Amino acid sequence: MAGAVLEARDISKQFRAPDGSTIQALAPASFSVEPLEFVSVVGPSGCGKSTLFNIVAGLETQTTGTIRFEGKEVTSLRGRIAYQLQKDLLLPWRNILDNVALGLEIRGTPRDERRERAMALLRQYGLGAFAERFPSELSGGMRQRAALIRTLLFDRSIILLDEPFGALDAQTRVLMQEWLRDLSRDTQKTILLITHDIDEAIFLSSRVLVMSARPGSIRADVAIDLPRSNASDVLFEPRFAEYKRELFAMIREESLKAFEASQLVPPPSMKAAAP
Repeated sequence: MAGAVLEARDISKQFRAPDGSTIQALAPASFSVEPLEFVSVVGPSGCGKSTLFNIVAGLETQTTGTIRFEGKEVTSLRGRIAYQLQKDLLLPWRNILDNVALGLEIRGTPRDERRERAMALLRQYGLGAFAERFPSELSGGMRQRAALIRTLLFDRSIILLDEPFGALDAQTRVLMQEWLRDLSRDTQKTILLITHDIDEAIFLSSRVLVMSARPGSIRADVAIDLPRSNASDVLFEPRFAEYKRELFAMIREESLKAFEASQLVPPPSMKAAAP
């Protein structure tokens, strides 16, 4: 992990419940991300993926553990990385060009310069003709593209994404995944993606981190070796199915643990052997 651009060591998080009890949301979890890697995090519902996202994004502080950025221990990554939530959060009163340029505006970049840089990326990634349109006039996929370009323009070496395509229909989601993969290659960015979609994680990533049931920790680190071609080829690769079977089995096992811990009876289909 000597060359890691981002490294988390024994990160944990506790919350205080209204009744005064302590909730362990995240167990000590350790992982690293190398420069230019695309790493996805998957796991059962409620395992702490969002908590991990918030800590890495600098929105919350871990209870224990340390984070190192570019080899140096830091107290927070806020301002050092760019991140995007599931919702595009485009401002409805701004056109797409001014929405995309928002990060540069906040950083004090002169108006002409920020609009020129934003317009260049909008043209490069197929939204140039919609620069003067408002968010309400765009489809969900186009809005997400605009939001990702805005995130990219923050010009940080690491981009953190939390379920960016979760609200899109299946066909649009696949097209956006292809677009994101090309974007990450073209821009030479390091990306950490939080997702519930196993197919998405396999298709996009060089590595997939699997979290255990709550309190979440990193159960497995799975290297993905697939051709970087389009979805119609990759999704039907025999190795793709093998990776999916492996990841599904681990997540299913952790989901069963979560049911047992909550004293609920899992549905019969979850007790059956994995396909």
